[in-house]
Amino acid sequence: MSHYKIIISGGGTGGHIFPAIAIANAFRRRYPDAEVLFVGAEGRMEMERVPAAGYRIIGLPVSGLDRRRPWRNIGVMRRLWVSLRRARTIVSDFQPDVAVGVGGYASGPLLRAAEAAGVPTLIQEQNSYAGITNKWLAKRAARICVAYPGMERFFPAEKIVLTGNPVRKDLEEAINCHDEALKHFGLDPACKTLLVLGGSLGARTINEAVEVALPTLADLGVQLIWQTGRSYYDAIRSRVADLEPEPKRWVGPFITRMDYAYAAADLVVSRAGASSISELCLLGKPAILVPSPNVAEDHQTKNARSVADRGGAVMIADGEVRKSLPDALRRLFGDREQLKTLALHSGQLAERDSDERIVDELVALIENNKRLGATKAPQTEKKR
Repeated sequence: MSHYKIIISGGGTGGHIFPAIAIANAFRRRYPDAEVLFVGAEGRMEMERVPAAGYRIIGLPVSGLDRRRPWRNIGVMRRLWVSLRRARTIVSDFQPDVAVGVGGYASGPLLRAAEAAGVPTLIQEQNSYAGITNKWLAKRAARICVAYPGMERFFPAEKIVLTGNPVRKDLEEAINCHDEALKHFGLDPACKTLLVLGGSLGARTINEAVEVALPTLADLGVQLIWQTGRSYYDAIRSRVADLEPEPKRWVGPFITRMDYAYAAADLVVSRAGASSISELCLLGKPAILVPSPNVAEDHQTKNARSVADRGGAVMIADGEVRKSLPDALRRLFGDREQLKTLALHSGQLAERDSDERIVDELVALIENNKRLGATKAPQTEKKR
């Protein structure tokens, strides 16, 4: 069995981290003796999430440009220079067969260092609108795995492979555990359930809209699983503590059993991050998508439209959600056929086995690089 070594870099949000871990898990399932190393940005959530998934990670001091306070970018450039030097050392020490970038600050320095060392690189772009880092890396990447058609406007067409976004296997495995999932959250298997997700960091406007919609949920007899995000949890808990306990609700800063959360849900309110959309489609969950306005190039709106235009979700603009959510919930929970239609169309949009298809591409790059006789030794080593 081949002893492969792979570096996976990037992070910053769950939308980058969870696909990265899914790729690592798929690679390890196929090659149990493979060595996998993650490289992330210091202080970002990947530094906690990746070790929790059982993988080693090294942090770089890299950070994004500060567009509001340009004078701070002197420090940003200094950290980038330090990160590039550290990335070269990491590649030299680890000697990977292939390097993967999933987007986020750390993938830039690491993939550039890998390319300079003759290591083939693969980019995994989750969104329908390519991120700055991935566009910057695309010219030198050997392969670009995307989740949406039409990405030729950002990347060289000959490098693109449509794979979809990798999704955690546990989500699929638990999807039929409806009653067990509801019991996990202390909820009633006989009641309809709304799942609210604001992304890995929470979403203020979604949280405010759900508070407004609580009387509507009570009227409908719909119970609630509500991930608030850590920043909002204490305030929300204090405000809803004295409300009527019926219908039942689970409120928490973060959901550790997302497999059960999806299994329990009859309808999902969610941001429109690429990973969230991929999960909803793979599981065939009807959804109300509320794109975040605070992302580069408004890519969440583009993500949401790609699903809503094909009948797989309802989209509500962030600025409209406080006003529109109660009516949308009343309409959807009052029309079982519409929920079924949304679920059907959502499931038809899923790209399945994405993690395995990306592993296929990685192995092809490794073996092709070996056939070409490309050395894995960094350029700095060759000069000695």
